Amino acid sequence: MKNDVIEVTIKAVMPTSNGCAIFLGNEDKTFVIYVDPGIGTAISMTMNGTKKERPLTHDLIGNIFLGLGVKLQRVIINDVRDGTFFARMILAMKNEIESKIVEIDARPSDSIVLALQQEKSIYVARTVFEGMEDMTEILERILKQQNEEKDE
Repeated sequence: MKNDVIEVTIKAVMPTSNGCAIFLGNEDKTFVIYVDPGIGTAISMTMNGTKKERPLTHDLIGNIFLGLGVKLQRVIINDVRDGTFFARMILAMKNEIESKIVEIDARPSDSIVLALQQEKSIYVARTVFEGMEDMTEILERILKQQNEEKDE
């Protein structure tokens, strides 16, 4: 698996006119996934450790996993077609009878929230990562501009 996937982290979450831009990457490259505003908010809240009055959908899913003894092992963004990203969540389940690994098709945005909540790794298929435009310089310019505006 190590050669076929690349571990990434979330570098920034920024609002856009239609939702949110999620900047993912490593020290070599940054790329963007666009998500709807609700998911962008959920990712930001999770990253910032924001307490919620009531569980949101991703909290509910995490609680269901906990109740059923399911552990998220990792998330893999495994494909992109026509600008739409695809992901797989790798889940481990173990009970007194058996252990098994289950791979579930999921939206990357939902998978990212769950991975953040459970402090699990996010990976991108090497072919997807290599095919994406590098947005590192653009992100650095935006962050610099935001810092300058803050200082004014």
